[in-house]
Amino acid sequence: MEKENREPHPNETKTLLVFNCHEAWVYQLGCLGYPLDIIVGLSGRPKRCWDSNIRPVPPNCRLITLTEALRSPTRYSCIITHNLSDVLDIRHRTEPRLNVIHLPIEARILEESCQVPPQEIARTLRRYMELIGGHVVAVTRLKGSSWGCTEDIVHCGVDSSVYPPFQGHIPCGLRISNYVKRRRRFLHWDFHEKVLEGLPVRLVGYNPDLAGAAGPSESWDHLKSLLQSHRFYVHTADPALEDGFNMATLEAMVAGMPVLGNLNPSSPIEHGVSGFLSDDPFELRKYAIRFLQDRELAVRMGQQARRIAMERFGLDRFRERFTRSIETARLKWLLRKQNQTGLRQVPPSRRIVETNGVKPSKADFALSSGSNLETNWR
Repeated sequence: MEKENREPHPNETKTLLVFNCHEAWVYQLGCLGYPLDIIVGLSGRPKRCWDSNIRPVPPNCRLITLTEALRSPTRYSCIITHNLSDVLDIRHRTEPRLNVIHLPIEARILEESCQVPPQEIARTLRRYMELIGGHVVAVTRLKGSSWGCTEDIVHCGVDSSVYPPFQGHIPCGLRISNYVKRRRRFLHWDFHEKVLEGLPVRLVGYNPDLAGAAGPSESWDHLKSLLQSHRFYVHTADPALEDGFNMATLEAMVAGMPVLGNLNPSSPIEHGVSGFLSDDPFELRKYAIRFLQDRELAVRMGQQARRIAMERFGLDRFRERFTRSIETARLKWLLRKQNQTGLRQVPPSRRIVETNGVKPSKADFALSSGSNLETNWR
């Protein structure tokens, strides 16, 4: 165990086991009231340990390794995973499963250099979760749709009480994003550069191969100070591949920042009210210059952005909906256990056929027998 930040809990059955993915998203789980065991030391992350540059270690949690999680005597209320690799890594535990989709499947394939066709990956995830009685939740409808999983959509939540009042006294834009170079297409980066070339904009995040990037924030307090002080926030994304907002955008909004971006059907920004949106790079550049020249305009629009974030993405809303997702996962797991007696009579390689009515693929056989896939999923 790397770090413990909680006392022994009298009812360990309420504990959640969570794979670490994005610290900002995992941190918000603290609002649920469950003790947390967070699995760190995983490959494919910017840092193998908990990244305190993004968030402090949540209260009432333990940081543990995957080996410790597999051996833990705790009976978890639910196990939260973020991709098929996580699901397979924890397959020998016997508690309810909830898989969270954070990226559209096209982005997942690009980031993991996966050679398997996207339809096959999505189908395999859906089949396996159905086979084990698991539940899938997506953080936005676009991301869920790309995987064929739209049953449960839970947007992330932002806590307005933790951000200092917006000032915007630094005439400079701000954007928070990791690994921009390999995500240019999804982030509509060519458009971003055309709009903001030569204008003061600070890029925060892990971008070691990008000249001029500021690097990650030093801490969450440092990130809050950047949101408080910079004049406007930038979010551009290809509408066919990515949403018109992400968690960093919502943080900026709830901190009181106006947002500059391209048109996107899922954007929470109202043009001319809480920010400016345009697909014309020259027009959007003029709006960026207006923000740089007019602090009062930025403050006024930022107040509207904050109001929208609090109304649509408040932490209470997340708590209510994600708690319901956990209960759904527990119910599906219970129903699977009740049907398990009959399922034992069916050979493992035929279970998916009988469940779905179609011939299983080679990947399905591997999954149903408990073996790992040869693909680098993480």
